[in-house]
Formats: sequence, structure tokens, C-alpha cells
Amino acid sequence: MAFNVTIRQSGKQFQVEADEPVLTAALRQGIGLPYGCKNGACGSCKGQLVSGSIEQRSHSSSALSNDEKTRGMALFCCATAQSDLEIDIREIAGVGDMQVKKLPCRVNALERVAHDVIVLKLQLPANERLQYLAGQYIEFILKDGTRRSYSMASAPHHEGPLELHIRHMPGGVFTDHVFGAMKERDILRFEGPLGTFFLREDSNKPIVLLASGTGFAPIKAIIEHARFKGITRPMTLYWGGRRRGDLYLASLAEQWAREVPGFKFVPVLSEPDPADSWQGRTGFVHRAVIEDLPDLSGYQVYACGAPVMVEAAQRDFTAHHGLPADEFYADSFTSAADLANAV
Repeated sequence: MAFNVTIRQSGKQFQVEADEPVLTAALRQGIGLPYGCKNGACGSCKGQLVSGSIEQRSHSSSALSNDEKTRGMALFCCATAQSDLEIDIREIAGVGDMQVKKLPCRVNALERVAHDVIVLKLQLPANERLQYLAGQYIEFILKDGTRRSYSMASAPHHEGPLELHIRHMPGGVFTDHVFGAMKERDILRFEGPLGTFFLREDSNKPIVLLASGTGFAPIKAIIEHARFKGITRPMTLYWGGRRRGDLYLASLAEQWAREVPGFKFVPVLSEPDPADSWQGRTGFVHRAVIEDLPDLSGYQVYACGAPVMVEAAQRDFTAHHGLPADEFYADSFTSAADLANAV
């Protein structure tokens, strides 16, 4: 049995099969809905159920609270239809133009840039090219069928290997392998491009780029893409970490600040080590944005990194500092552990 789904704002319709997540059905039919993790952990696909009945499957309580459910909100990545539906959610133009592929790749290089961060470079087959939007991600398909998601740090115009930034999560099956056993010329398999985190080029608003840890990876791709396209909108990168070493490519960001007109870089440490002799900004990285820009009503914000940072930034920027809710774009780096409090 299939049900019809209508998007309230545009009137577009698509069909969803029984037991098929609403998001999956939309993407399958070329309808661009916002999403990130696709497993109920990040909240990017949240929207309003205007009419109809759904089954809301297991998800993180931080992605969709009980209060939001009571108000008719839903996570469409893990919601299945039980009737025809009308939903209210913003559509994303451009994503449907990117062909999602499953591809093999070869490890081209493993470059350790911090004690817990490796820059992994992947070589595609000679006859393949991956078209994607700067900021999107790929999913590695592991031997047991499980998947691990990583954002591409190289911009789409880049002719060399795909670049990913991998942080070691001790006990994590994939990152333990990357940091322990992986070697050059190993073969991996992935699916991509995925995600709706990318630069909206139809705006002239100044941009705040907000990253924590390896959330810098897709931000790097966005900055390099904007530079390549000659986009001159003012950009300020706020990159946060606990200690100086967490800002593993700070020298590159400092180079951009010297070379790119209108670009500023603000590094922020929450727990600087005395040995760092840190003279820069301290505290939570999203608070540094608020200190500098108490009125965000005329900005776009692109945030990527730890879920707690992304959630705090979205809440504070939109509720207290004037940022329009539809000008906050985020990619929350969720993991299987983030579903531990699934409801």
C-alpha cells in the first residue's frame, strides 16, 4: 500500500510505501527535503505534520522532544505513513541534481595532522567522478553492512583525491581501524553524495561559519568553493576546540585570513592547556559569535560539529539574537552513540 504526501508550501506531491520512511521516499523521487544523519539523531529533517497519521520510530530525544511531538512535529527520516499526509517542511533546491552513487575507492594517503585526527585521502576509479555540493558527506559501507558518515573536506572543483577528516573515537569500529590497521592502497566502498548542508549562493548576506573539532571539514570545502566561485560575501570562521591541537589546520585558516578579502578567522579554545600559552579567545565557540555579533538578523549561519554545540547555537541565535530560523544551516556530527537515549 502507498500513501500520498503533500508538501504544504509548494503543493508538491510524492508517494510513500508502507514501512518506508517519508524522507527516503522524498529523496527517491527527487524531492529535496533537509536531512543529515538519516537515523533520528540530528533533527535536521524535522518538520510539521499538518494532517494525517504517522508512526514515529526510535530517535534521539534531543532531536525531537516530547513537547515537539505534542505540537505535531515529526522527524521524517524515521517516520512512516499510516495515511495520506500533508507536511510543512522547507524544500532544498539543488540536492536532487546530484546523482547518488555507490563507488569503490582506494586509500591514497593517511596524514596524521593531530594525535587524534587523520586526513584521509581517497582515489576514485579512473573513469569515475563524484559530483557534489561543498559541505555534503559520504557514507562508508562496512563489511557488515553498517555505515559511517564523513563530510568531504575538499571542494567539488578539486581535481585530486577526495579529502576527509577522521577523528579517532576509541572503541569505534571504523576509527580504530583507520588509526590502527588501515594502510595506503586499501579498498573501501562508499555511497554519496548525501546531505543538505551546503552554501546557499542565492543570498548576499554576510556569512558566519561555525565549527567545532572536525566540523571544520565541510566548512573548509565551503570556503574553498566560495573562493573558487569568486563569491565576495563577508565570511567569518569561528572554530572551536578544547586545546590548541584540536584546531589541527589553524595555519590554513590563518592563510585564508591573510589572502581572502572579507574573510576573518576567530579561533576559540574552551580548555586551553597552560603549555599552549594561549592568548586568544576562550569559552564556548558559539558564545564568541554572540559576543561579536549580538544582532544576527542580517546573517546566514553555517554550523557543523558536536551536536551539543549545534543545538546550543541554533537555540541561542534564533531565540535571543535575531537570526531567522531559516537562515541557520547545520550538519550535526552524530554517531551511533548519540542514539543511546533513543525514545
